[in-house]
Amino acid sequence: MHLKRWLTAIIAVPALVFIVGYGPKWGFLALLCAAAIVGMFECYSLTDTKPPRSFLVWNMLLTIALFSALALRQFFFIPVLIWFYALFPMALSVFEHTPPGETITVRTAKGVFGSIYVSLPLVLLSLIYFRPLGRAWVFFLLLVVFAGDTGAFYAGKALGKHKLHPRVSPGKTWEGAVGGWLGSLIVALVFLIFIPLRPLNLQVLALVTLLSAAAQIGDLAESLLKRNHGIKDSGHILPGHGGILDRIDGLLFAIPILFVYLLW
Repeated sequence: MHLKRWLTAIIAVPALVFIVGYGPKWGFLALLCAAAIVGMFECYSLTDTKPPRSFLVWNMLLTIALFSALALRQFFFIPVLIWFYALFPMALSVFEHTPPGETITVRTAKGVFGSIYVSLPLVLLSLIYFRPLGRAWVFFLLLVVFAGDTGAFYAGKALGKHKLHPRVSPGKTWEGAVGGWLGSLIVALVFLIFIPLRPLNLQVLALVTLLSAAAQIGDLAESLLKRNHGIKDSGHILPGHGGILDRIDGLLFAIPILFVYLLW
């Protein structure tokens, strides 16, 4: 597991650094679009949703349209396109021949949830990317979240004794959570020393603490989904890590925190 985890990181990290830091903007948006589509389908599978093929095709095309609007800087269309995520599955349910019942409601709700849960935070990440020094802020966020994930994993393995939330994720511990926060904090401080996006003060400490907490809650939230449906990993696309959702679950919860901070 550890070998696969590190081999995947060794291959993926340089590619990610190039795309975020040096590649064309459309390349980064294409990466987010692909992650949104795969993550969305993983969420459908995770929640045992079996939507019609037209539903899947529509959401895939809608996600492509959403990130195309971002690439073309047509930000005005984004709220409308996001609203379409709910419009189509609800309209499709109206015209189905299936008798009205709770099943249709549950399936429609799960379908809308999967689209918004995965796609909307990645849209916010792309808007961060378009800001002044946006590439640096994206790097900052990725490093804070992924360093926290790694710190929590190894601190929990080495020191973990007190369960964090055994009902949701029996393997996670308070020691791992503290290790994750320290990992995020150390990486953030080192990053800001070399790239001074903000002064090193209590505000930055609070930001990193919120990002770390949000990422760990996001991890627990996805663990709850998997536990509810008896699934270990959301997918197998990333050896040693699982699926796309397994890799970005914390990021999805941390992105809105940074987005609001930068607006503030």
